[in-house]
Amino acid sequence: MLSETSSDHRSGAIVFVGRPNVGKSTLFNALLGERLSIVTAKPQTTREALLGILTTPTCQMLFRDTPGLLDPRYRLQEYMRRQILHALEDADVLLGIVDLTDMEKSFDPEVVEVFLGVRATRVIVLNKADRVRPEDVAPAVDRVGKILQADTVMPISATMGFNLQDLSARLQALLPLGPRYYPEDTLTEKPERYFVAELIREQVFLQLRQEIPYSVAVTIEEYLEDRPKVYVSANIVVEKDSQKGIVIGSGGKTLKSIGRSAREQIEAFIDRPVYLDLRVKVHENWRKKDIMLKGLGYGR
Repeated sequence: MLSETSSDHRSGAIVFVGRPNVGKSTLFNALLGERLSIVTAKPQTTREALLGILTTPTCQMLFRDTPGLLDPRYRLQEYMRRQILHALEDADVLLGIVDLTDMEKSFDPEVVEVFLGVRATRVIVLNKADRVRPEDVAPAVDRVGKILQADTVMPISATMGFNLQDLSARLQALLPLGPRYYPEDTLTEKPERYFVAELIREQVFLQLRQEIPYSVAVTIEEYLEDRPKVYVSANIVVEKDSQKGIVIGSGGKTLKSIGRSAREQIEAFIDRPVYLDLRVKVHENWRKKDIMLKGLGYGR
């Protein structure tokens, strides 16, 4: 804990919670002002709770992005659900995200139950306000406010930036008085190699269809910075031999495309040239086995 702050300094944990694909990671990146969470159109892109730290002269906001709320069907999804629950235990503010374009799925009874069960201050945002008719916004705000009795209900657009400054100011005002917990130049707790693996996985989600991305994990075997190009050796892990063939593609075309795009994203992220060595390995049914999940970093 760092103490060089004024008596009116505010700090605390703001936990993002909502169904898959409501825009949690997009909003997380937008409020943070940095692209830390990977974002794709596919649900379940986020698998772990990710800390992003926004420090201003008067406040330190500890944003926590989480996986989408869903009913677990296998061990990996159980791990994802635990990530949400653990993050909420330390929340000062629940930032609940509802999709205005799909209220039926994103504000169903289970979501309401989760939001009501949180002891933290509740702020609910109705995302994608730019995609609905203006006359439909106010009734949705009223409905959510009455059901949840939330401290704040606000329509926003994470992609267009609508109401984000007001949301940030409101979140800051709701945090308790407290010290700065991290140095002002700290953005996250995760090491660079974590984000390198995530950027590779993002390209798998973007470039492969159907169920293949959900069967993929990425591990970093080597990350060597003591050379002109940062050397990264990574494994794309799948569950079946047939999936391995799809990831590699005819003549290695798909794997080369994933590697090329991932390398560009990694170079932009670390601001250094990169040599990326990608390989594909099969660990049968890894999503359903505790020992496999731990070996891939999901069982902590």
